[in-house]
Amino acid sequence: MTIMEFFGCTCVTFGLPLAMFIITIAKDPIRIIILIASAFFWLLSFLISSLLWFVVTPLRTKLVFGLVFSVLFQEVFRFLIYKLLRKAESGLKKVTDNSEQITSNKHILAYVAGLGFGIISGAFSLVNVLADALGPATMGLKDGSDLFFLTSAATALCFIMLHTFWSVVFFSALDTRNYVHLLWVLVSHMVVSCLTLFNQQELYLASLLPAYCIMVATGCMAFYVAGGTFRSFAATLKFK
Repeated sequence: MTIMEFFGCTCVTFGLPLAMFIITIAKDPIRIIILIASAFFWLLSFLISSLLWFVVTPLRTKLVFGLVFSVLFQEVFRFLIYKLLRKAESGLKKVTDNSEQITSNKHILAYVAGLGFGIISGAFSLVNVLADALGPATMGLKDGSDLFFLTSAATALCFIMLHTFWSVVFFSALDTRNYVHLLWVLVSHMVVSCLTLFNQQELYLASLLPAYCIMVATGCMAFYVAGGTFRSFAATLKFK
């Protein structure tokens, strides 16, 4: 049972991101490098958040303190990866045959960077949970909800997709100086992160339902800023 739970939660979280990686990134070495670089930037934000939590001893027990600053540092490093990629665009033209596609459609860079942010974020948030899912027992026998592992997997998937959408919106907002979209990324990131605090009281529906609503809204916004329209979406569905 524990093995089934482990693989089930792993597939729930990483099944869709893995498919996105294989279909849209794996064939292009430049995109793989960008994805790894963005994941490294997320790790740097996580490191700085951890150092701050370690230094500010009186607030170590306050989960909200670490959460808020973690979100802020992640957005700072999202901005830094944006600046790095924009500076590197001229260099990309010299090292890849697909440079015209990558540099002409800047949303591709944002998508790849966001997926890198999301995958490493999901991996770090779920790795300990998956380790516990292997046993020697399952949740819910004497204490705790048996939905804990599934909820953790669904939450990690939500954040992976959100980071992808957030980066597309964030990069586009910086290019067009759309400060409303920038504010949406920061506020929605903070809200979704704070919603996870409900999980301490096992109020899983109270955290998951609003988080997935925000994910859908952000996905629609990312689709719009990338040039998508309802007509093009309908045409895609009709073609399939």
